[in-house]
Amino acid sequence: MKRRALLFGAAGAAFLAACGNDAGSSGAGGGGAITLGFSAWPGWFPWQVAQDKGLFAKNNVQVELKYFDSYTDSLTALATGNLTGNSQTLNDTLSSVSGGSKQTIVLLNDNSTGNDQIIAAPGIDSVAALKGKKVAAEQGTVDHYLLLLALEKAGLSEKDVTFTPLLTDAAAAAFVAGQIDAVGVFAPFTTTALGRSGSKAIATSKDFPGAIPDTLSFQSSFVKDHPDQVQAVVQTWFDTLAWIKANEAEAVSIMAKKGGVSDADYTTYDAGTTIFTKEQNLEAFEPGSDAKHLDFQANKIAEFLVSTKLVDAKPPLDGLFESKFVKAVR
Repeated sequence: MKRRALLFGAAGAAFLAACGNDAGSSGAGGGGAITLGFSAWPGWFPWQVAQDKGLFAKNNVQVELKYFDSYTDSLTALATGNLTGNSQTLNDTLSSVSGGSKQTIVLLNDNSTGNDQIIAAPGIDSVAALKGKKVAAEQGTVDHYLLLLALEKAGLSEKDVTFTPLLTDAAAAAFVAGQIDAVGVFAPFTTTALGRSGSKAIATSKDFPGAIPDTLSFQSSFVKDHPDQVQAVVQTWFDTLAWIKANEAEAVSIMAKKGGVSDADYTTYDAGTTIFTKEQNLEAFEPGSDAKHLDFQANKIAEFLVSTKLVDAKPPLDGLFESKFVKAVR
């Protein structure tokens, strides 16, 4: 279950430019079925509920739901025109846009409020205590980003630790085996890492409100050419949330099965992923000067991506956010 990479960096930007980036309405979806990507994250598993319960069809929209074991592959698919829309972090959308991909965010699914964690070995009680320690995360993921934010807050930088880049599942396993001192992971790998006796989370996404928003991004040209279809998908999302609320046990079973975990384990992720209501979406899409607003977070993330050289230049934000679809939800 790979999720949430801070797409590519400079090399990826060149790759996206070479691929032509936005495929327009002739790409995946076109005038027919929408190809909608998602991957392993609690805030995106409701899409599986929508498909299983026929909620796309109820809104008269044809959607081919495509699940990616590799989250990074879903980012590439949208950026190169092989998906119509994709569930991805704001961070990754900004990285794609910096590489020339034309994307529009039409929905805020959730904020990570604890399901991304920096977990440390016994005896390491704070982020400051990581100085000189061996710390692993999947390089370029938002958990790497969380690690950098936490280090910055503690007055440290990546140079103050021995950073070991490992895939998220391998990082969690190495931590449990005692090969590293701390690890940055997301749910469900948080459960794996906390299996090390005496380990604990010393920083989580809850400590950085709004820093990791999870969104639905479409090819910009598709949004322009097929607004009715985009509206139907956004409406389906909120219909799905209502269905989940009314059928909680069945919904949990559907989502847990897709995530490869037990129903009981899945319920432990509830507090760490805050699914946004329509009202919270509307507030987030409004321009603002604090962490509740997407434009504020986008500027903050963009500056961070440039300062850490994860991208070459700050991505353009004009036209990135389109709130009209949430506003029109019944």
